[in-house]
Amino acid sequence: MRYRLNPEPIVTYILDRNINYTNICSSKCRFCAFYARGSEAGYVIKDDDLFNKIDETIKAGGTQILLQGALNPELDISYYESLLKKIKKRYNIHLHALSPPEIVHIAKISDLKIDTVLGRLIDAGLDSIPGGGAEILADRVRQALSPNKCSADEWIAVMRSAHRLGLKTTATMMFGHIETVEERMEHLDRIRVLQDETGGFTAFIPWAFQPGNNDLHAEKVSALEYLRMLAVSRLYLDNVPHLQVSWVTQGAKVAEIALGYGADDFGSLMMEENVVRAAGVAYRMNEEEITRCISSMHLQPRRRNMYYEIIGEPLCQQRSE
Repeated sequence: MRYRLNPEPIVTYILDRNINYTNICSSKCRFCAFYARGSEAGYVIKDDDLFNKIDETIKAGGTQILLQGALNPELDISYYESLLKKIKKRYNIHLHALSPPEIVHIAKISDLKIDTVLGRLIDAGLDSIPGGGAEILADRVRQALSPNKCSADEWIAVMRSAHRLGLKTTATMMFGHIETVEERMEHLDRIRVLQDETGGFTAFIPWAFQPGNNDLHAEKVSALEYLRMLAVSRLYLDNVPHLQVSWVTQGAKVAEIALGYGADDFGSLMMEENVVRAAGVAYRMNEEEITRCISSMHLQPRRRNMYYEIIGEPLCQQRSE
C-alpha cells in the first residue's frame, strides 16, 4: 500500500520547530504532563523569546514553525491574530499552527463561529493546521481523558471547515491508554470518511501514549504494538497520502523499522519539543541521524514542506560536500 500511494523509494522529513506559546490550560487532560500546575509555572511567550526561536530555526535551515499551545482562558482571537501577524511581518516562514481544540477554544472564548475564526486566522497568516488534540475520536474516551476539550464531532468540524477554506491539515491519533481496539478503528474511520469528503489531510501520525508524569496510569505500548498500529493505519487510510513515524515517542531504531511497516515520512527534525519530553521521554535526533536511519533501509532521504513537495536533499549532505 505504501508503494501504491508513493511509488518512489523516498522518505521525506521536514526541518521545523515546535514552539509552545503558552502552557496555561483550562483543559487539564489526564494524560498531559505539560500544562502549568501552579501560577508560578505558567507562561505566555514573550516576543523576544519567540523571535529568537524563529531566528535559530531559520539559521538551521528550517522552513516551518509548528505553533501550538494550550487552552488559555485569557487569550481570545485578538491575541492569535496579533501573534500570527507579527511573525509574518518579520519572517517568510510557513505557519503550521493551532490544532482543532485550540480553534474551538478561541471560538468559544471570543463568541465567534468556527468559520469566522479560521477566516480571521488565515487573513493573519495561518498556512495550515496540525492534527493535534485528536487523541481518540470517540466521545467515551474523550470524556474520560479530557472532558474540557472539544468533542470528536467538533474536532472533525474544525478540519472540515479548514479544508473547505483551502487549508491543508494533518491528522493524529494517540493510542495505548483506555481505548478499545474498536475505538481505534472508529477513529481511523472518521478520518477516512472526512478525507473522502474533502481530501484535505496530507498525512496521518499515530503515536503511543507516554505514561510518565501525568494522572493517567497505563502500561506503555510495546514497539510491536506500535508497528502493528502503524501498519493497520496504512492499510485502512488508503486515501491519506502519507504516513509518518513517531521517532519522538519510539526512538530512532523503532522509527527506522517503521519504514518497513507502511510509513514514508520521518516527520520533523523537532528542534524543540516540550509536550512529550514533559512525560519523561527524551529522544533526540539531528538531521544526520534521520538521514542515516532512512538510508539504512535502502531509501532516499529528502527534505519536504507541509504539502509534501520535495525541496531538496539533506542539508547535512550538502555541507559535507
